[in-house]
Amino acid sequence: MHELSLCEDIIDQLTALTRRHGAKGVARVSVRIGALAGVEPMLLEHAFRSACIDTVAERAEFHTEWVKTRVSCLACGMDAETAPNDLRCPACGSHDTKLTRGEELTLASVELLLPEPDPVSLDCVPAPRGH
Repeated sequence: MHELSLCEDIIDQLTALTRRHGAKGVARVSVRIGALAGVEPMLLEHAFRSACIDTVAERAEFHTEWVKTRVSCLACGMDAETAPNDLRCPACGSHDTKLTRGEELTLASVELLLPEPDPVSLDCVPAPRGH
């Protein structure tokens, strides 16, 4: 399963982030998936649930954001959303376009669980009263 190997890579990135920031785990993960990335969001989520067992992300919420396909037209300069199976410019119909969004698979955001600070002990002895 292609999605499982992608999730294993995500877990490696999360592990590195927790080490770098001294975190004890991951609370939330958000991933952006382009329409042409070749990844199914539901399969990725199921794969993440399997891949994160006994890792820093074991209890993490997992969210995906679907990114629509966008092109920039080299003929007329238009920047527009298109259907994933039709990358022509919607304004002039030109096939001379450059894909600007839609192929990405990006770790968009991560919320880390930071360790609780050590409790501070304060002696609350009343100050002596002056005579």
